[in-house]
Amino acid sequence: MTAEETLSRLAGEISACAKCGLHETRKKSVPGDGPANAEIMFIGEGPGFHENEQGHPFVGASGKFLDQLLAQAGLTRTEVFICNVVKCRPPGNRDPLPDEISACDAHLEEQIKIINPSIIVTLGRISMGKFIPGVKITAVHGQMRKVDERFVIPMFHPAAALHQAALKPSILADFGRLPDQLNEARVALGKPAIVIRKKEELVQENPQQLSLF
Repeated sequence: MTAEETLSRLAGEISACAKCGLHETRKKSVPGDGPANAEIMFIGEGPGFHENEQGHPFVGASGKFLDQLLAQAGLTRTEVFICNVVKCRPPGNRDPLPDEISACDAHLEEQIKIINPSIIVTLGRISMGKFIPGVKITAVHGQMRKVDERFVIPMFHPAAALHQAALKPSILADFGRLPDQLNEARVALGKPAIVIRKKEELVQENPQQLSLF
């Protein structure tokens, strides 16, 4: 079975999962989107209203902002894997409870094993706590560190920047460093680095694309 087939099988299991109470109120589970060979994996907190309706992660306002952040880093959704620590919407968009996170953790761990990303970017304090417990996100955001066999970069959740304008410069700066951090991770993991094409170079070659950045 290929990695893509294994991810698809897992998504089917998630859609039928009843390990915690969240399955009782979900409309659609949200396993995650992206290629099975993604070098970067983004892990948020939990699906919101729009995600629960559509079955895909980050499709509301925070998802649109995430698309802009990815573009700034020279990335698209087709290149990264995006998911959450829990795969069903917590009622009222509340934070996932510890028992809900624990019940869903096996799904997340299997996704990480299948994809084997070089970098995991945690979006928000809850997903950060899985990999880097006991710290404040305000103190460590944007700082890459080795956790087991890969690197983890904690970042603010895009929704936080939308609600607190003061956070927006920080999250923009963190995403701006992501291409260089990915190369740093590649080298540390024994993989070849790639030539990073800066945003400014792409704009100079394709001025009609300016609105995308």
